[in-house]
Amino acid sequence: MSETPKHAWPGLDRDRLPRHVAVIMDGNRRWAKKKLLGGFQGHRAGVETVRGLLRLCRELGIPHLTVYAFSTENWQRSDEEVAFLMSLFEEVIQREIDELDTNGVRLRFIGDVPGLPATLQRKIAEAEARTVHNKDLTLNVAANYGGRAELVSAARQLAQRVRDGQLDPAAIDDAAIAACLYTADQPDPDLMIRTSGEARISNFLLWQLAYTEIYFTDVLWPEFRQPHFLDALLSFQARDRRFGANGADLVAKAR
Repeated sequence: MSETPKHAWPGLDRDRLPRHVAVIMDGNRRWAKKKLLGGFQGHRAGVETVRGLLRLCRELGIPHLTVYAFSTENWQRSDEEVAFLMSLFEEVIQREIDELDTNGVRLRFIGDVPGLPATLQRKIAEAEARTVHNKDLTLNVAANYGGRAELVSAARQLAQRVRDGQLDPAAIDDAAIAACLYTADQPDPDLMIRTSGEARISNFLLWQLAYTEIYFTDVLWPEFRQPHFLDALLSFQARDRRFGANGADLVAKAR
């Protein structure tokens, strides 16, 4: 993630950028097939796109980026592909951690991390501990993640507190649930981008996306570059974010 020349951002209002961008990185396998590549090389190309998007977020000062890297449903893929992806996670953490730390990026993995291979869990723990005090940008990697599973986990935490006499059921509200989510200390995404032409959220951040602006693009993830990100940001800025109300006070409060 070495420094690169600053990009041109024509038409972009730097004062109205999203605080948190979430991405469903779709199209790696289709890109590899289009390029007549095998060996899951689309996933490797997708990693390079993440590196590029991270640079762009740092350049713009966007403080939170969440990427959907491996869902709870992805275990249904072939054993060969799953093994490749687990190995790739380990490789990328090992290769990128120095630059992430140097550039003030806090790395966090959200999802059922205990369900990942033990060697990967150790690398995740080491990387998170090393970058825990970094404040320039938080990179959330959603791995072994499912939105419904996250809500089930939150419900269980609240139920345990009720059973232990620590919480009155009547006190359970939006804030109580949000405090039990993987992203509890971060703002909800303002913008969610999904690549490759699919128009669904696929069990991603179900609670957090309640008022998120969603942007779909036909671009395959390994081909997603700065002009495509600019298009997404301009689309975001063109929308009137009312949050269910007609007044501008809620919009101002959310910024």
